[in-house]
Amino acid sequence: MLKMIILLFPLTLLCETAMKCEAGKCGSSDAPTAKKVPTKPFEAVNTTHTEKVPTKSHKPTIEQLFNVNTTQVKRITTARKQVNYGYIVAQESRKIDIHAWFSGYVTHLFADTLYKKVEKGEALAEVYSPEVYKAKQDYLHSLEYDIKRASPQMLKSAQTKLRLLGVSDSEIERIKRTRKVEESTTLYEPQPGWIFEKNINQGSSFNTQKKLFKIVNLEQVWMEVKLYQDEIEKLSSMNHFIVKPEGINNTYKAREPLLYPMLNPQQATATLRLTLDNNETLLNPGMYTKVYTSSTEKSHLVIPHTAVIRKNGIWYAFLATEFKGEYEPVVIEIKPLDKQYYEVIKGLKEGDSVVNNALFMMDSDAQINGVY
Repeated sequence: MLKMIILLFPLTLLCETAMKCEAGKCGSSDAPTAKKVPTKPFEAVNTTHTEKVPTKSHKPTIEQLFNVNTTQVKRITTARKQVNYGYIVAQESRKIDIHAWFSGYVTHLFADTLYKKVEKGEALAEVYSPEVYKAKQDYLHSLEYDIKRASPQMLKSAQTKLRLLGVSDSEIERIKRTRKVEESTTLYEPQPGWIFEKNINQGSSFNTQKKLFKIVNLEQVWMEVKLYQDEIEKLSSMNHFIVKPEGINNTYKAREPLLYPMLNPQQATATLRLTLDNNETLLNPGMYTKVYTSSTEKSHLVIPHTAVIRKNGIWYAFLATEFKGEYEPVVIEIKPLDKQYYEVIKGLKEGDSVVNNALFMMDSDAQINGVY
């Protein structure tokens, strides 16, 4: 392996130049001319010299004279972090459209306010339908006939018809128990949530095609995050998502990231969907939020960008040897880590001392070899 021992000029010329500079007589005519020698990837240059020259009380070191500083190969712990923005949206599976399975009109409206919170099993409206009323009477007649002459098939058929019309099991049981039929039929809420749409009023008529209510459950919501194209690749290493809504002190841990397989061509953005628990129902659709994304912390063996140099497609670092002022070029394998460091894959170990200004070493080698 080639060795580089730093020496840019004979020490006599060095001291003479230093003394002239101290006297204020530095000039370009005193600069040494680079010697041409056979070119090699890294020519060995000797920093030690036996010629005696006058010295001062504070003699600079070789590293000080040639501005050579070193750094150590070390381990650091990093985690990718980024901040993105998005909005809260309701989950599709938690939206329910309520239709009547028959035609009729509203006799009494309980859910009379938009965005009213309703609980599962709560009455939404009382309605009258001639079709349902007749089916109830048919069921009552089947009950009375079954007493006189057992006809389980006819009774079951009448019950099935009521269920297909949306009559609740509790109302069917009440008819069986009381042997009475109410003209009106009650529509009940199938899940807890908020009324996001209300398309009927007191006295309104309706049919099977008309949507009466849209109920949205918000106990669990989605956050849709906008990502630029250059952020998509980083997403694969991200596994921690903390959501901070504007105007709320709470933070939420998101999970189940899903990247939509389509980009917005106008904005050149992709959409990342996150799932959040919303037990306190403080997160509402349309709310603007930030998400702090990070990866799991990982240890890396690193070297500064300034301590490496590339020549003929090969990466080198200048490793300090056991002799003071002597540095040895070593072939290394690295990959980018961040704006300050490369991650060392091969060629160096933790604690190795390397030249921090590798480009200077290459320039010195080029000057000595007469490249310029």
